[in-house]
Amino acid sequence: MNTENFAISEKIVSSSYIRQGSQARRSHEQAIRLLLEQGKCPETGWSESTVELFLSELAVMDSNNFLGNCGVGEREGRVASSLVAKRHYRLIHGIGRSGDIAAIQPKAAGSSLLNKLTNSVVLDILKLTGVRSVASCFVVPMATGMSLTLCFLTLRHRRPAARYIIWPRIDQKSCFKAMVTAGFEPVVVENVLEGDELRTNLGAVEAKIRELGAENILCVHSTTSCFAPRVPDRIEELATMCTKYDIPHVVNNAYGVQSSKCMHLIQQGARVGRIDAFVQSLDKNFMVPVGGAIIAGFDESFIQEISRMYPGRASASPSLDLLITLLTLGARGYKSLLAERKEMYSVLAQELKRLAEAHGERLLQTPHNPISLAMSLDSLQAQGDRVVTELGSMLFTRQVSGARVVPMGREQTVSGHTFRGFMAHSEAYPCPYLNAASAVGITRHDVELSMKRLDRCLKSLRREKVNSGPALLSGQEDLSEGREKANSGPAVLPGQEDLSKEDET
Repeated sequence: MNTENFAISEKIVSSSYIRQGSQARRSHEQAIRLLLEQGKCPETGWSESTVELFLSELAVMDSNNFLGNCGVGEREGRVASSLVAKRHYRLIHGIGRSGDIAAIQPKAAGSSLLNKLTNSVVLDILKLTGVRSVASCFVVPMATGMSLTLCFLTLRHRRPAARYIIWPRIDQKSCFKAMVTAGFEPVVVENVLEGDELRTNLGAVEAKIRELGAENILCVHSTTSCFAPRVPDRIEELATMCTKYDIPHVVNNAYGVQSSKCMHLIQQGARVGRIDAFVQSLDKNFMVPVGGAIIAGFDESFIQEISRMYPGRASASPSLDLLITLLTLGARGYKSLLAERKEMYSVLAQELKRLAEAHGERLLQTPHNPISLAMSLDSLQAQGDRVVTELGSMLFTRQVSGARVVPMGREQTVSGHTFRGFMAHSEAYPCPYLNAASAVGITRHDVELSMKRLDRCLKSLRREKVNSGPALLSGQEDLSEGREKANSGPAVLPGQEDLSKEDET
């Protein structure tokens, strides 16, 4: 209610009570006023009631919620289901206009304000997490792969003669398809093995630039966040190389916002060289539903150019989900989640190392990867490829999600290109391995329970080996003891154990 309505209310209910209610209302309005004035993520998260009040007031600014509105157009924000309307807080018109995703909609002042505020708050978060010199960003209702495609299509207008995109290999289908979908030919540069780590082959990248000709190259497409033993690309060196040859540089930073190291690499790359755009996923970094990404960069005009490439209006759902999340967490809450993630990385590394050693394996040494870890599976490989892949199936049926088991020598054709050693980011990585990641939102319970289940799976596979006849490898228990253990109870198929009993042990 406004001041006039509060004054009228004092004639109905005791004025002291109304003044108290008015003061409470002003505390909500003060938080909203600071957001509108500063455009930054609030330091302390908002209450749910403040968020809902704010969204309700935005919604009444859209034409579909005007009292007495009479719509005769083809798009009037009509919604058949009240559940759908409530799910979207009655913000139905979406964002942008046909020629620009960042444009203001005359029919939807509230949704337009939502869009502008979300982009402003996100820009503040990107600076807070380490990319201090970022100039502009916008939320796009597409996941990372299609958002990368939008960047490549925008660069096409600047470099019409270009055919190629140079891409240090990362075995993730969507980023490869992003280049093909945009109509370009990916030039895959194999990584180099340094210890256990797969790192950017800078010499091979430069050799390809010289071979193909800089004018024929749309951009270098690098990666920060990735599965170990692949580690982030040498972003600073690539950025310097792109400046040297006057080639654009697009960074796939899919889940890098949660890592201070990944964000530092982008900041340093922009400082010493060239980064035209970097793209990150909403769900991976901010724990919202899949379907959105942030496109950001250091040249505001170029980021605006990308936003104008988006055809038609866009769904406001990713922007709405992200704004609600950041207002609820506040800057302090989000920083706390990032600190907890980093702590859990150390815990996961310790637990995975301990478990690996107990099974005659080892934690691969990948200090340049701040999110993902890998454990060798040599003893399983000795039993054959089937046993390695079986471990992945066993983990999945035991409700361990996200762990990746990578066998040796797998081939996969993606959009016409055949990758040897697919999933390993290398044609011939020396061992099979298992991945685990410490991503934002992970808890100590997740780590402990997943390690317990992984241990049980490895023991189960070891018992299968004992029963099949061959002698155990050095360091494992006596064969007769293994048979005794294996035969001490009924056989249990993968996934049939009682998980509730398992969790109690």
